Amino acid sequence: MSTSKMIRIITRGKNGELRTRDYAHEDAVLKMHTQIGIDDCSTDLSLRGLPVFRGLIGPMPESKEIVRYEAPEVFESLTKEWGAIPTKRKTRRRAAR
Repeated sequence: MSTSKMIRIITRGKNGELRTRDYAHEDAVLKMHTQIGIDDCSTDLSLRGLPVFRGLIGPMPESKEIVRYEAPEVFESLTKEWGAIPTKRKTRRRAAR
């Protein structure tokens, strides 16, 4: 992978807190995680060609400068939280007569 994007890995600590680590170079990530492929089907074209790592969900865009990977339990819990947030309904103002 040759990217100028920062790699962010989010895992869960022993106490249940989210742990975020940022890496400027993929070499540090490759020392800890095994690359099992490359992303070749993302609808976000900027992610295509980025590595897929064993034991991590991703790549996901976090911003223009950051590519995010999450541990499976983090992905599952954050997805459930995101899905549980109620959407606010917009009320229409009635036109004054």
